[in-house]
Amino acid sequence: MSSPKVLFGFHAVGVRLKTAPQSIIEIYYEATRRDARMRQFIDRAKEAGARLIEADSLRIAKLCGSHGHQGVAARVTEVEQVRSLDELLEQLEADGIAPLLLVLDGVTDPHNLGACLRVADGAGAHAVIAPKDHAAGINATVAKVASGAAETMPYFMVTNLARTLNELKERNIWIIGTSGDADKTIYQADLKGPVALVLGAEGPGMRQLTRKTCDDLVGIPMKGAVESLNVSVASAVCLYEALRQRG
Repeated sequence: MSSPKVLFGFHAVGVRLKTAPQSIIEIYYEATRRDARMRQFIDRAKEAGARLIEADSLRIAKLCGSHGHQGVAARVTEVEQVRSLDELLEQLEADGIAPLLLVLDGVTDPHNLGACLRVADGAGAHAVIAPKDHAAGINATVAKVASGAAETMPYFMVTNLARTLNELKERNIWIIGTSGDADKTIYQADLKGPVALVLGAEGPGMRQLTRKTCDDLVGIPMKGAVESLNVSVASAVCLYEALRQRG
């Protein structure tokens, strides 16, 4: 059995209370905070039968490694999700669902990863994929920024991203990369079928091998002075265009 991990912040802990309360070992809360948001949170935790422990802000910060905990942290066990990308894709195929995947190449900042997971969850993506050697892993900061999406969005870190993309192609999933020098925009792409949207880190973008593996390249129109968007914002633009097209 894997060791317990820590979630912190109202959103992250609140989503776990909603989706898997049985996985919560204990919740620490800042006893001196008595505002409406904290009272409502405590009521929800009690209704879920969670064990509540009073703590001061410093103790909670030490527990989660951050002062941005909002007065709430929880020790939890892992919630079982699909174990592999293949398993997920086979489930989608069996259900007749066209996969919508977000692929992140070189996104190493945990805040960006957390925001991307939140966007992917909101847009109804089925998974986020990243290379093991060029990506941030799931940690408490990612979970806090993701506002619960780190608990619900499958995140697969693969050994060889180019090989994984080629394996997706074998499953008839269209690989669409984003690039500032693409000849067409995201709005001109057909995103209604099985698709994996590939985004690189802000600045360097996708690695060259990843770019070569893509079936198509698209850009996001930039009408102002800035040349690019933050990767989480770009992910939102692309995923919600796919959601719009899929109706």
